[in-house]
Amino acid sequence: MASQRSQPLFVALLLLLAASSSDAASSPEADVLLQFKATLSDPTNALKSWDATKSNPCANWAGVICDNDGKVSGLRLEEMSLSGALSDIGLLDGLPGLRTLSFIKNSFEGPMPEVAKLQSLRALFLSSNKFTGVIPENAFEGMSWLKKLYLSDNDFSGPIPMSIAGLPKLLELGLDRNRFSGMIPPLKLNDMKLLNLSNNNLEGSIPESMKNMKPAIFAGNKGLCGKPLQAACQSAESIEKPVPAAPSTLSNQQPVVIAAVAIFIITGLIAVVFLMPRQRHGADDDQLSQPLSTSKSSSKEEPCTEKKLEEGTAGSECGSTRGRKPSASPGGGKDHDHARLIFVRQGRERFELQDLLKSSAEVLGTGHFGCAYRASLSTGHSMVVKRFRDMNRVGKEDFEEHMRRLGRLSHTNLLPLVAYYYRKDEKLLVTDYVAKKSLAHALHGSRAAVKSTAALDWPTRLKIVRGIAKGLNYLYEELQMLSTPHGHLKAANVLLSDSFEPLLADYALVPVMNQTPAQQFMISFKSPESKQEGKTTKKSDVWSLGILILEILTSKIPTTVSPQGKEAVDLPAWVSSVAEEEWTSKVLDPEMKAGNNSEGEIIKLLKIGLACCEENFEKRCELEEVLDKLEELKEEGSSAAEAKTGDDLSLVDIN
Repeated sequence: MASQRSQPLFVALLLLLAASSSDAASSPEADVLLQFKATLSDPTNALKSWDATKSNPCANWAGVICDNDGKVSGLRLEEMSLSGALSDIGLLDGLPGLRTLSFIKNSFEGPMPEVAKLQSLRALFLSSNKFTGVIPENAFEGMSWLKKLYLSDNDFSGPIPMSIAGLPKLLELGLDRNRFSGMIPPLKLNDMKLLNLSNNNLEGSIPESMKNMKPAIFAGNKGLCGKPLQAACQSAESIEKPVPAAPSTLSNQQPVVIAAVAIFIITGLIAVVFLMPRQRHGADDDQLSQPLSTSKSSSKEEPCTEKKLEEGTAGSECGSTRGRKPSASPGGGKDHDHARLIFVRQGRERFELQDLLKSSAEVLGTGHFGCAYRASLSTGHSMVVKRFRDMNRVGKEDFEEHMRRLGRLSHTNLLPLVAYYYRKDEKLLVTDYVAKKSLAHALHGSRAAVKSTAALDWPTRLKIVRGIAKGLNYLYEELQMLSTPHGHLKAANVLLSDSFEPLLADYALVPVMNQTPAQQFMISFKSPESKQEGKTTKKSDVWSLGILILEILTSKIPTTVSPQGKEAVDLPAWVSSVAEEEWTSKVLDPEMKAGNNSEGEIIKLLKIGLACCEENFEKRCELEEVLDKLEELKEEGSSAAEAKTGDDLSLVDIN
């Protein structure tokens, strides 16, 4: 009887062991990925987590994205130093749920991979690699679900394949910075949201369906003509029968030529005088709102205090004006339209460009986008002049309209735009000077040099966080058309008034910044969704706010600002790695000077910051929720122990 009773138990154990053995075996999707990995060159071992002993690719395999059912839905193998030809990309057809594929910023080479074998793809990102050659006409045939296609920054040549024009659901297409030639094919533009054909060798007349698009889409193609470009297309008759020049034409045009040359020389002098020294390559963008005394600079350099903005020559360093002599004022003092400030703020003191050029100036800092100067006017007022390059994403009309839109913004926590200057290659934005400088300077500047640090107690930091959130919410409401209303939210772009009221600066510039430097340096493009899916959303600003909250409470420099800094920290990961009961002693800035009755409120704010940094932007909290939670915080409240036991709901509520 005993043996008979034990038999079912024995059978159950055998079944359990069989199930365990089945789990340990490699899954079909894991097999596909391991086969694909074998075709790649991985010198930095970036895919070491792709291990045959780990049967579930959705469990910490680098770059693998899975859906809610545990199926592989995407591969984000970006910036991993991978190489090869992707000649066996068809292996990925064994992943039936694969929807997104991204190999951005690697070293893949060779011809266009046979991506048409992956019929279910929704998004394909091959930008910034070393692919070459002519793309076959049928390269994208049958990819009826493809919505996003990015081949930018490679070395593709030949005509744009007609199979791209035949993609029925295409919403975004990036073909810029290649060597595509020939005419633009008849792309389906009804639902197209993003298109970039710039910097190729395309030629011929721009299709009638594209006449109303922005000129930047076609820039850098010398052979293109017709609207929206300035280059008019020549008729066939004028090409076949050129009009012979009269013998006296050249002599008759000499006065015109001389005048044109004179204008060109004057314009060149204005550029030399006005554009100021170039930035140092590799300068940290965070220095833009900080004084030179706190930035890393050579001992041979000196601040431009009591120098003239008109001193120096284009191409020299921002802070290096020693030995320069003042040059003539632009245009010999004449009021030329191309050297005029455009004011966007009503009721403000008016001054001319020459007033800024002749004023004594101080270099506030340099960054990836340009230089910032403090100009002291003769009236006693000081203005900040920021010189931007890489701001040619839109044409002059669209740029001016955007500046007028920014000029209409008015909020206690926004640094108002006062005026701007437009030039094709560089732009100036003029704002008020804020003496207390930036939040980054207050948090990370030299403790001996920054007297205001002692004033950054808990009530002050809470006030700053609330003001930042309110300013961001105002941008949300007024700039609803923008995917990222701020786009570059960080401590260096938060200035502090005398009463420690935060003022957001450098906001809403994404629409006018060139795409490549924006993606490389602006904070919103460092959000998880940008890295994973190549896009930003309004919640990218919420993520930036979360990083900023953690920075304010810890006084640690985040990696989003200084990716190569020795003291930079991945703040969300670091805070999460520390046991909650140790946050007070190991995470919070000891100089915050919070009373014992405030620790619980600080812990609540720390949790709000972590909730804003949720990796999945769809699960990330809404900005309105953050504002409500911030209003509930008090300068004095529960203890840390009470916050631990009673405030866990705050994080749940936000999510």
